[in-house]
Amino acid sequence: MEKKTALITGGAGFIGSHLADYCLEQGLEVTVIDDLSHSTIKNLDGFKVNFVKADIRDLSSVEAEFEKADYIFHLAGLADIVPSIENAPLYHDVNVNGTVNILELVKKYGCEKFVYAASSSCYGIPNNYPTDESEIINPMYPYALTKKLGEDYVLHYSKVYGFEAISLRLFNAYGTRSRTNGTYGAVFGTFLAQKLAGKPFTVVGDGTQKRDFIYATDVARAFYLASQSKLNGEVINIGAGKPQSVNKLVELLGGEKVYIPKRPGEPEQTFANIKKAKELLNWSPEISFEEGVSIILDNIDYWKDAPVWTKETIEKATSSWFKHLS
Repeated sequence: MEKKTALITGGAGFIGSHLADYCLEQGLEVTVIDDLSHSTIKNLDGFKVNFVKADIRDLSSVEAEFEKADYIFHLAGLADIVPSIENAPLYHDVNVNGTVNILELVKKYGCEKFVYAASSSCYGIPNNYPTDESEIINPMYPYALTKKLGEDYVLHYSKVYGFEAISLRLFNAYGTRSRTNGTYGAVFGTFLAQKLAGKPFTVVGDGTQKRDFIYATDVARAFYLASQSKLNGEVINIGAGKPQSVNKLVELLGGEKVYIPKRPGEPEQTFANIKKAKELLNWSPEISFEEGVSIILDNIDYWKDAPVWTKETIEKATSSWFKHLS
C-alpha cells in the first residue's frame, strides 16, 4: 500500500520540525517547504524528508509537491509582535497573501485535509477565562490580525471550493528547537540565552502574569490528529489548560532575576479552554510543564548562539511597542 504524503509549510521551524518528526513516526512520507529565513535546516537533521526551499509568496516552483500531497499543514509565516508593528505590510504579504497562494494550489489540486496553524493572539485580552473558541476576536497588533485573516481565508476557501480544513489556535508553545535568532520575543528563548550567559532573567512586570504553555510534541500530535479526523470547518484551541506564571518558570530554570516594565496590550494570563480539542480530536496534553522545562534544560546548548537580552537592549527593542500600544 502506497504511503500517504504530508506537506508541511514552515517544516524546518520550531513546531514544523516536531510535526515532521511525528508524521514520520506515523508512517507518512513528509515533504517540507521552508524558505529558512527564520528557521534552520539543522532542525531536520536525521529526518528522512523531502526538503524544498521556497517562499510561500512564490510557489511556482513547488506546484508538483501540492499535487502529490494528501495532508497539508500550513505553519509557515512571520511571528513576533514588535516587527509586525514596525512592518505591517510585510506581515500581511507573508501571513495573508502567502496563505492565499497556498489555498489557490489546494483549490487546484485538492487534499484530504488542510490544517492551519492559527494563533490564540487573535483573542487579544479576553473577557473570559478559560477562553473558548467563541470568545470575541480582538487582535492587538498586526501579527495577531494577519494570523486571524489567514484563518478566515482558510475556512472561506474550504467552504467555497469544497476541501476539508481545520484551524488550530495555538497558545504558548514551547520546547526544543524554538527560534534562537532575531528579534526580542518569546520568554523561553530570552531566558535560556540569559541563563547560558550567566545573566539575570528579565521578568516583565512582577512575574505573576501567567501563560498557557504547551509543549511542542503535544502540539504536533494535535496537528496529526486533526489531519486524520473527519472534522471540517472547525476552529480548535490547543493549549495545556493549566496556565503557569513567569515566576514559576524562573524558579524551574534557576537563576537571578531583574524586573522590566509591564507592556501594553498583553493579557494578565492566557488560559485555553481545551474541551473541544479533547472531545473532537480525542487529544489532551501529555507533557507536564515541569517535564517540558526539564527537557529544554537538557538541551540548553541549542540556544548558545541566541542573542542575550538586557534591560537596556529590551527597552530599545520594544520602544515601538510602547509607542503604538500604550
